[in-house]
Amino acid sequence: MYAMSRTLAATAAACLLAVTAAGCGGTTKDDAKDDRAGQKSGATADPDAPLAKGLKLAFLPKQINNPYEKIVDDAGIAAAGEFGADAKEVGPSDAKASSQVSYINTLIQQKQDAILIAANDPNAVCGPLKRAMEQDINVVAYDSDTAKDCRQLFINQASSEEIGRSQIRHIAEQLGYKGEIAILSATQNATNQNTWIDFMKDELKDPKYKDLKLVKVAYGDDDDQKSFQETQGLLKAYPRLKGIISPTTVGIAAAARYISSSSYKGKVVLNGLGTPNQMRAFVKDGTVEQFALWDPKDLGYLGAYAAAALASGQITGAEGEKFKAGKLGEYTVGADGEVILGPPTVFDKDNIDEYDF
Repeated sequence: MYAMSRTLAATAAACLLAVTAAGCGGTTKDDAKDDRAGQKSGATADPDAPLAKGLKLAFLPKQINNPYEKIVDDAGIAAAGEFGADAKEVGPSDAKASSQVSYINTLIQQKQDAILIAANDPNAVCGPLKRAMEQDINVVAYDSDTAKDCRQLFINQASSEEIGRSQIRHIAEQLGYKGEIAILSATQNATNQNTWIDFMKDELKDPKYKDLKLVKVAYGDDDDQKSFQETQGLLKAYPRLKGIISPTTVGIAAAARYISSSSYKGKVVLNGLGTPNQMRAFVKDGTVEQFALWDPKDLGYLGAYAAAALASGQITGAEGEKFKAGKLGEYTVGADGEVILGPPTVFDKDNIDEYDF
């Protein structure tokens, strides 16, 4: 979103990318892309432009076997079908910083209309993403952001500050504002995780948390077994540990599994971000009192419509632009091209059975 827009000019939006499906006065798709590329500087948005038909969208998650990312991407692919786009999911089996690079290069060769990426590292993917934008491919980050000049939009699941600070507020209330806590994160370079953790640390500076001490930030690399082992390691290394925050769906589920069958059950508070389906059993057996998350299906759905709005010339990624995201309604592009899905939901025994994802 911080990069110059490669979207369609207002007058060409209706036919530029739709040409392959409907034909448009002798204009070819390559011609259309050349025209659109010429709008990189000073492009203007046409909010009334129809969504182009036949768009090619590709979702590139942190890792292909991440259950949470699968929910997001499947919902985005389904949403693409609502406006006649062809969407798919591709990606690596691990969450290493550079694992997504080769996939971006392949998507460039395939001449996708938009790449939607949940970045494992804010900078490692920048080079190829910039090359994609130079070749008139729209780039939308979702879930985990890239560096700001390497995409046009960032679809944020909720306010990063609210996510981070609320994690501390929740666990502090559960612990009576006293005790040692640790954070079990994903990878060391994950943009979203590090942003949230920075806000957690800043929240802890408030005098009301003077008796709440963060002793360690551990990394499970969004791998179930490693997260399980890191939980075990934290509890052994810090015998006075009273709480763990895991702002990653893989991490919180692995931590809950370890605690549920250990002597720490009922003694160590676990909070963080998870999905209702993966955490339901742990809430009902008393391992976890509460956790939070947004609806990942809505995140993928919004991402698909945002990418289509870019590729169709409805928006360019500039602050204040508006677009409609199907059943979710209208959204406004914020500062630095950020689009916020909405506030997270807190799940507990009283409401968890109301959700199925």
